[in-house]
Amino acid sequence: MPKILVTGGAGYIGSHTVYQLIAQGFEVVVADDLSKGHASSVPAGALHVCSLFDRPQLVNLMQTEKVDAVIHFAAFIAVGESTREPEKYFHNNTAGSISLFSAMAEAGVNKLVFSSTAAVYGNATVPTIPESHPIQAVNPYGESKVMVEKILEWLDTTRGLRSIRLRYFNACGANNAAGLGERHEPETHLIPLILRAVRTGKPVTLFGDDYPTPDGTCVRDYIHVDDLASAHIAALNHLLAGGASNAFNAGTGQGFSVRQVVDAVEKVTGLKVPYTMGPRREGDPAQLVADSAKLRQTLGWQPKFNTLESIIESAWIFEKQNLT
Repeated sequence: MPKILVTGGAGYIGSHTVYQLIAQGFEVVVADDLSKGHASSVPAGALHVCSLFDRPQLVNLMQTEKVDAVIHFAAFIAVGESTREPEKYFHNNTAGSISLFSAMAEAGVNKLVFSSTAAVYGNATVPTIPESHPIQAVNPYGESKVMVEKILEWLDTTRGLRSIRLRYFNACGANNAAGLGERHEPETHLIPLILRAVRTGKPVTLFGDDYPTPDGTCVRDYIHVDDLASAHIAALNHLLAGGASNAFNAGTGQGFSVRQVVDAVEKVTGLKVPYTMGPRREGDPAQLVADSAKLRQTLGWQPKFNTLESIIESAWIFEKQNLT
């Protein structure tokens, strides 16, 4: 089986993807600087503590391990922080990716699955967003990913680096059989923050109730992390089979507002969500919902978690078992 280097494989989505890769028989090498990830989320022997900016170590790792392809997760992801510290995001997400791509070129590795984001679309002009939607990021986080996508297009043309860019929406949920779930510090994602509020009784702040949406709160497409991991493996298999570069949305095609998420959490847990309503966060689009028909039709991908409640239930089990 091919050997895959996973950057950021100790993080939330990365660790779930590593778990699925190994379950499907792939050999996996993880490179992570552990600034955000957890060594305990990586199988024994797979982790190499390494910065994206340590090009010699990356080259040596890829050559020594005879890596066939790379899945690149390593990035900072907090939209709000990116508006306060844009330099941090362009340095880590964009410059760090360039360092990785240079190392791949030196090591002779020419297949990449890139963790992009729906944030590249900015404020959507249609209810569900196709890949042809204009690219118009409205925050530095999204712009840092736009830059990497553009770089990858040029590297395909000039260097033969084939890549799949997965523009995914709101990853959530947990794989409790693997003991994996969201453990960000600080946590910025809505579902774990709401579940933490339920568990602790400390109110969570919800940001913005004056958006142009049916109930005034942001609408997002929530995709279970295991479904997102399977999309990465479908993209990887496409490249390993000789497939061409492309960009795909990874989402369910269903949008839920913040208030609807609160209602679903109350239904799953049987408990009231304590919350306060705050102002909008800078850089938050009103609505982001995927048109994922291209991913389904081209790569044969199908999500297994088809309800918001099933996603929340998996996250609630993880919250109670691991974060009390």
